Amino acid sequence: MAEDLVLDGAIRDWVLIPLSVVMVLIGVLRYFVSKLMRSSQLPDAKILKEGQVIIRARNLRAAANFIPAKSFRARRAYYSNEENGLLHVPKGQTQNAQAQMFSDPNMAMDMMKKNLSMIIPQTLTFAWVNFFFSGFVAAKIPFPLTQRFRSMLQNGIDLSTVDVSYVSSRSWYFLNLFGLRGLFSLILGEENATDDTARMMQMGGFGFDPTKSLSAEKDSLDIVQHEWALPKFEQRAEAVLKKFVS
Repeated sequence: MAEDLVLDGAIRDWVLIPLSVVMVLIGVLRYFVSKLMRSSQLPDAKILKEGQVIIRARNLRAAANFIPAKSFRARRAYYSNEENGLLHVPKGQTQNAQAQMFSDPNMAMDMMKKNLSMIIPQTLTFAWVNFFFSGFVAAKIPFPLTQRFRSMLQNGIDLSTVDVSYVSSRSWYFLNLFGLRGLFSLILGEENATDDTARMMQMGGFGFDPTKSLSAEKDSLDIVQHEWALPKFEQRAEAVLKKFVS
């Protein structure tokens, strides 16, 4: 049977609250450091042009049934014909996003700066927490949990008799690390550089590949079945009027 613990108020004052405050301050500091390290680069005109083409092609697919069939076929040929269509990417011009990143030293340097601004503070903070606060039971969740949450909430405590609702100091660090996104959005705005979950997902990727998006949009536009909606407007209006009259 799980044991009930009585948490000392000093743990709240000297472990729980300082750890939370330090995590918030480190997140704010990382935000401003990332802004200082961020290099101002002019956007690539080719990537902007390809992005605008994709948006226009999506608008054409969305409003395909509101233009005549002849106009739709002409616009689709303008975007997706195999000779000079805006969405057509010749095989020789396709470039791997990874090769594109390594060919641009500024892009590789920016990615290295972003990763360093995330990894170094996390490593130092975790070492600080592990050295000073290891083994503390810092808090208790006010509702019961199953045994599956033990490894997540009681990291660093090897006692199976402790109730699952108790949270160790090391687990509290990880909860703050991945759970302060909403608070940082309120303090720093939606577009902030402290979202660790998104940053970790980006570490495995190498940026946006416009050629894949162009090819995917071309395939989506080619399979659109046109059905002009204008001849059916009279029938719809007649049905609506009949409902009002009856």
